[in-house]
Amino acid sequence: MPSLALKLQPEETEDHLAALDFARIARLIEGEAGIRLPPGKRLMVEGRLRKRMRALGHPDFASYTDLLFNKAGLERELVHIINAVTTNKTDFFRESEHFDYLVEHMVPSLLARRAERNPLLKVWSAASSTGAEAYTLAMVLNDLTAQGRAFRFAILGTDISTTVLAQGRRAVYPAEMIAPVPPDMQARYVMHARHPGTRREVRIVPELRRFVRFDHLNLMDQAYPYDRDCDIVFLRNVLIYFEKSDQEAVVTRLVGHLRPGGYLVLGHSESMIGTSLAVRQVAPAVFQKL
Repeated sequence: MPSLALKLQPEETEDHLAALDFARIARLIEGEAGIRLPPGKRLMVEGRLRKRMRALGHPDFASYTDLLFNKAGLERELVHIINAVTTNKTDFFRESEHFDYLVEHMVPSLLARRAERNPLLKVWSAASSTGAEAYTLAMVLNDLTAQGRAFRFAILGTDISTTVLAQGRRAVYPAEMIAPVPPDMQARYVMHARHPGTRREVRIVPELRRFVRFDHLNLMDQAYPYDRDCDIVFLRNVLIYFEKSDQEAVVTRLVGHLRPGGYLVLGHSESMIGTSLAVRQVAPAVFQKL
């Protein structure tokens, strides 16, 4: 007689992250990085942490969270937890109208305020992810200098995730990711492998990479160790993950790093934070320091 015992499907026997442990991780991430993880993100966090758990050889989440929530384990694992749970959506020429405004208005306005010859424009991609935004800025600005605009530029990309910063420094991307880059810019600024493997990849040319540096930064830090005469700060599509009080604190600190007349660029999905700031809106999601 055939057995009537029901066989459990693999997903029914697979270990899961306990609700209490998820809540502790959510509090940890919000406290350290300002990023909110509502209950609906539990499965996402579980899936991403499962890879880390298995890499360390832990048999289940209970074992891994025991490690995570002791002092020595937390010191070692915090960077990996943050790398795992942060969202790093980015594209070349994302919200392209911001780059059009940079060419047509920001750069001319900034140069008109500078009396010195060949001034240095400092541009900060404050949530740089894998570097697509920073290298887009480099392409646009380098084209302007090639057209005869007399200025130099330096670009800083910062992020809390060490994983995406490492990719930014390598400047290697899946070939399909550069589709939004205009063909003439691709010809100048993108290298293709002579013998591509199964996964086609490209790399930003070294002549452009030299203008960009990447650094680790937690926007929740109370102070940022960078120059206070930046010309342009891009902070797009990251504030939506923060509580309102944290949004205002971050924007206030970043505006403090802008020179008078400098620009803050937010994502189109984000409204201006902090009505008391000495800025004026000059375009959708673009603000100029007074």
